[in-house]
Amino acid sequence: MLIKDATADHWPAIWPFLQRICAAGETFTYPVDLDEPLARDMWMLKAPGRTVVAVDEAGTVLGTAKMNPNQMGPGAHVSSASFMVDPAHQGRGVGRALCEEALRWARAAGYRGMQFNAVAATNTRAVGLYRTLGFEVVGTVPGAFRHPTEGYVGLHVMHCAF
Repeated sequence: MLIKDATADHWPAIWPFLQRICAAGETFTYPVDLDEPLARDMWMLKAPGRTVVAVDEAGTVLGTAKMNPNQMGPGAHVSSASFMVDPAHQGRGVGRALCEEALRWARAAGYRGMQFNAVAATNTRAVGLYRTLGFEVVGTVPGAFRHPTEGYVGLHVMHCAF
């Protein structure tokens, strides 16, 4: 697996699984009816942000990540990131590789940590992965995420200090 900067040429491979993940409404706080132009604007970041793809030997896009300052101004020294793995390629270490790349990027860029603002408490695979990479749940907003089958569940704020 290779992780590289995403280009406009990668978008046609990203959009189908990004749309499916958002439409499912189980993990992201994005609208379930997110349209393609807005999705592209939200996901394909320009500096100081960065968007990457994980590809296999054949060039198939397995997943993607975006990374950016978590806040502006006095909060811009902490980074954030989001990850989407094509469900057809889950269980192959794609999410871990993308998160490790985001952490590497943030450290190299001089950030003092990484913060995830909205990790659905029901997304136990992601929470477990993030914990193995040094993140801690620093707070949970009760009932802040409306899961399609579980109802109102907590949203974790997770942090990893550098």
